[in-house]
Amino acid sequence: MTGKVWFVGAGPGAPDLITVRGARLLAEAGAILYTGSLVAETVLQWAAPQCEIADSKTMALAEVTAWLLDRAQHHAVVVRLQTGDPTLYGVVAELARPLDAAGIPVGIVSGVSSAMAAAAAAGECLTLPELTQTVIFTRLSERTAMPAGESFVSLAAHGCTLCIFLSIERIEAVVAQLLEAGWAAIAPVVIVHKATWPDEVVLRGTLNDIAAQCRAVNIDRQALIVVSPALGARFRPSAIPSKLYDAAFPRRFRPTPIEEPTP
Repeated sequence: MTGKVWFVGAGPGAPDLITVRGARLLAEAGAILYTGSLVAETVLQWAAPQCEIADSKTMALAEVTAWLLDRAQHHAVVVRLQTGDPTLYGVVAELARPLDAAGIPVGIVSGVSSAMAAAAAAGECLTLPELTQTVIFTRLSERTAMPAGESFVSLAAHGCTLCIFLSIERIEAVVAQLLEAGWAAIAPVVIVHKATWPDEVVLRGTLNDIAAQCRAVNIDRQALIVVSPALGARFRPSAIPSKLYDAAFPRRFRPTPIEEPTP
């Protein structure tokens, strides 16, 4: 028997933020391998009582793929449960390659990214009409080097929304490079630690003070950094409104009103 291996996004943390499809696959799975250092164990509540569950936090790549290959010979449904969305910083290509070579079918189920969860937790929007319509997901170059042409400074220079992953340990370097890219020292910043977890923390500040805030409450991992000209838009009545609901803006189901001729 050869089963199918599913890479399922667990979402940001809260167990009810996994997708319906993801929860169904957990219930059907004969074996689940989850990222214990990042995935909240509460998400495993959707698994069947008899399911074999293992934690991959101490495994190297070869051990993870060997586990998946083995369980796919014994179960119709095997789940690799990953934090957030599997396609974003999830090394799915590396994990799926040996499965493809062995002829084992693979599926991917989207999950709620911590970028979206962080924006929601902070009550913010990542885009704003005529101010920023672009969102960049990126990180600082560290042990995993950034590709040529994707330096953090060059990306930050666009001035659009930045969702900065895997970089909170180097928050001072993030601030320095944003300033180098042309952001003002008073530019607003939001940091969300463990979005949707019970111990979620939301910090608000500027480039001037955000590093000190992080150090004061010992946030140095599992946090997303958001820098955007759209931050705080809910409290700026002068912000340009979207044309989406503008009565004068024609849409397929809402034609422009015909003005009555002036007598």
